Amino acid sequence: MALPDPILEVLAAFRPLFTAPTWRKLMILLTGTLLAHGRRTVAAALRHTGNELETNFSTFHQVLNRARWSPLAVSRQLLQRIVDTFVQAGGTLELVIDETLERRWGSQINKRGHYRDSMLSSRKRSVSSPGLRWIVMAAVVTLPWTKQPCALPFLCVLTTTPEVSTTLGKRHKTVGMWAHQMMSLVRR
Repeated sequence: MALPDPILEVLAAFRPLFTAPTWRKLMILLTGTLLAHGRRTVAAALRHTGNELETNFSTFHQVLNRARWSPLAVSRQLLQRIVDTFVQAGGTLELVIDETLERRWGSQINKRGHYRDSMLSSRKRSVSSPGLRWIVMAAVVTLPWTKQPCALPFLCVLTTTPEVSTTLGKRHKTVGMWAHQMMSLVRR
């Protein structure tokens, strides 16, 4: 099943950022993700596009972790599309940064840490959950069909605890340091 022309027109700006084989796989994954119900995994996307019996299904997983494409270039292009579409000439661009916890567990997830879980915590009780902490930068825009502002994410960074950073042999960066670095990238 092919994507409709209006969606393909929007995605055309991203086409030069990927190699031809990666782009084909990405279009299959995107179509399957749009069709999937429930969890949107690579396996679910392949199942909903009829590619679950592909003998080389692992190459679809490699689009996300091994293929040659730059997440920063895609993020830059996405921000440009958001600005061109929703920010009027001479208008201001409001950016917000937030963090979110992706609850994950398992021995294969080496960047997992224990973080305060804002969904399960209250003012009186702080709950810690294992998972991955992402810092997300979004552009705040008002969509034409609503008066309520929406945050459209365009850049995210995975953070780690000091212990995980030491284990991986990397210098630890705080949330503030990551936020500063993300703002520097956007300014450029």
